[in-house]
Amino acid sequence: MRFYRFIFNFLLFLSFILGAKAQETQSIKTIDSLRTITQTAFALGERLVYDVGYSFIKAGDAVFSIPSIDTMHGRECYQVVFTVNSTPTFSFFYKVDDRYETILDKKGIFPWRFTQRIREGKYKNDFAAEFDQLNNIAITKAGNYQIPPYVHDVVSAMFYVRTLDYSKCRPGEKILLQNFFKDTTYQLAVKFLGYQQISVDAGMFNCVLVEPLIMEGGLFKSEGRIIIWMTNDERKIPVKVSTKVVVGSIDAELREYSGVNGPIKAKVE
Repeated sequence: MRFYRFIFNFLLFLSFILGAKAQETQSIKTIDSLRTITQTAFALGERLVYDVGYSFIKAGDAVFSIPSIDTMHGRECYQVVFTVNSTPTFSFFYKVDDRYETILDKKGIFPWRFTQRIREGKYKNDFAAEFDQLNNIAITKAGNYQIPPYVHDVVSAMFYVRTLDYSKCRPGEKILLQNFFKDTTYQLAVKFLGYQQISVDAGMFNCVLVEPLIMEGGLFKSEGRIIIWMTNDERKIPVKVSTKVVVGSIDAELREYSGVNGPIKAKVE
């Protein structure tokens, strides 16, 4: 059982409307011509903390955060960090210490740089990519690769999708997305399921409910069905993700949050 597969699936579902955007063919020549997206979903200082459970055991903690502002190519960017750490008890059997980071363009909500550092038991996996959003090229240690305009990594995709409006989605609707990892742009599909109210340690929330349909043969293939809930309001905060694995199941539930960019209207008081 690899936690990184669960985490990648957790992040990838959130980019399910990116397909349409990734098909844009307009040539980009200058920094000033890059897209601008107006959004109020998140801002500097946001921190989301999750309990990660394996079957009925608390296995670890996961944290999304926006700790600082960076600058790349003269544009302000969010530093977005996602970490997963096993509890001391679970670490005795299987230690997890994973870190993902994206430098996310503040105006355009697309990545300039992505890094991951995975440490799970004896397994290690590091990866880094620079995204040339002017010339549509991903630059990695292994080589340079052509990418669609505004292609995403697994972390930036989550934050982009939080800016979108789901009110026009129909239950059962499937939408394609595109994400770059390692040396390939992966195509995935996600099914919009509807709405549901759920309760976690952070409270009770009205949520948008979606299911990623992971295609066969890729890194992100799942052994079971993945269901995800996120707040049905302007914030689109991921509240819960649940998936079956070969043995048991893994769930991540929101425990606490701070620094959110305004009220969470989907929270049921």
